[in-house]
Amino acid sequence: MKNILVPTDFSAESHYAFEVALQLAKHTGGTVTALHVLETPEVATANFSAYGGPVNGNELPNSDGGMDQLFTIKLMEVTKRRMHALQAEAQRLAPGVMVKDAVEVNRIGDGILAAIQRHGADLVVMGAQGHGAMEHFFMGSNTERMIRLAPCPVLTVKHQQNQFEVRNIVFPSDFSSETAGALQGLRQVQAAFPNAKLHLAHVLKHGDANSARQHMQSFAQQNQLGNVEMALIEADSTSKGIEGYAREVKADLVVIPTHARSGLSGLLQTSIAETVATHAFPPVLTYHLAS
Repeated sequence: MKNILVPTDFSAESHYAFEVALQLAKHTGGTVTALHVLETPEVATANFSAYGGPVNGNELPNSDGGMDQLFTIKLMEVTKRRMHALQAEAQRLAPGVMVKDAVEVNRIGDGILAAIQRHGADLVVMGAQGHGAMEHFFMGSNTERMIRLAPCPVLTVKHQQNQFEVRNIVFPSDFSSETAGALQGLRQVQAAFPNAKLHLAHVLKHGDANSARQHMQSFAQQNQLGNVEMALIEADSTSKGIEGYAREVKADLVVIPTHARSGLSGLLQTSIAETVATHAFPPVLTYHLAS
């Protein structure tokens, strides 16, 4: 979690994500790249490596030098000023943290995915407004797409975190055999926050509670997880059970491994992670299971 990419549309939610990214970078000794994705008339064919101009330094592809290009130039000027303001703010909030900026001209999701590869990001921190928010492009659909497709972990932030201090981590799963693929990512989180209490949570909609408890205990013991609490949660909905338990224990972070393949255990399905990430109050970290 040292090379952090923060997509921003300059909304309040993306600013919350930027603030959390700065605090994380300060905590881990990492760097932050603030990314803005511009959607312009040339979005299907043009890519910018930074707000200084196109990748090859040439005129925009398919541009006749007319209104489309003028619109893009004006938009880039406004974006440059806003990015400079973010860098100035970062110097005040987190002196010593290296903050870079970048602009991609693309569709939003494609631009973020391209920037992850271009900048070698090992964590994306995204603001999210949840479903039904239409003012900005950080609607649930874009967050969900990153959770599903990003090759690195995605941390979703929905509310301002004045002090992002991680003292309670909720790790929901059914602790079946597939959960072994989540261990590497969980250990990385624990290494970043060694003093945090780990709450193992199993949402029980049906089935044997004793068996579920044994699976949880075996997972903790076999993997020598320390500073652990375990909870069985009764709820009609897995996502609502996770959200409610996170509130109950005052979680600072919810960690959910995902797998897009159908047929795997319910708590490893990406759709549940997407719902929790866009609805739960605390920040939610999602990552793909190790193969």
